[in-house]
Amino acid sequence: MTCGWHMMLGYDLVGTYIWQANRSFELARRSRECVVNLPTERLLDTVVRIGNCSSAEADKFERFGLTAVPARDVQAPMIGECHASFECRLHETRITADYPLFVWRVLRVHAASSPRDPRTVHYRGEGRFMVAGKEVSRRRLFRPDMLEQ
Repeated sequence: MTCGWHMMLGYDLVGTYIWQANRSFELARRSRECVVNLPTERLLDTVVRIGNCSSAEADKFERFGLTAVPARDVQAPMIGECHASFECRLHETRITADYPLFVWRVLRVHAASSPRDPRTVHYRGEGRFMVAGKEVSRRRLFRPDMLEQ
């Protein structure tokens, strides 16, 4: 599935909103694990097309020519064409009438060594995406103890 609504909740926690009418909602709830795959701009049209169909209709890996790569700590597959993959296990759910929030603990991270600064895509709503681009450093303004060693 594609997931446009997600957030970092801590160093190793990720939150995802998965609509209850989605087939993926029950799959995530039942399996209690997932892989969050981070695509780049090259996959943007495929990402949209994946979001426009259901896995109940067809195997999305086969339909879109994606490579299912076995994960090490969870049963869900990684997508070989993605820049990074985060293997996750369910930490808790906050499913209410207003919002179904899944909180995932990241168990393992896989990331390509290049490009160093990938052009990842991030959904902004209304069919619009942001593509990662220019980086600006303000490292010199940080206190040394606020930076990673």
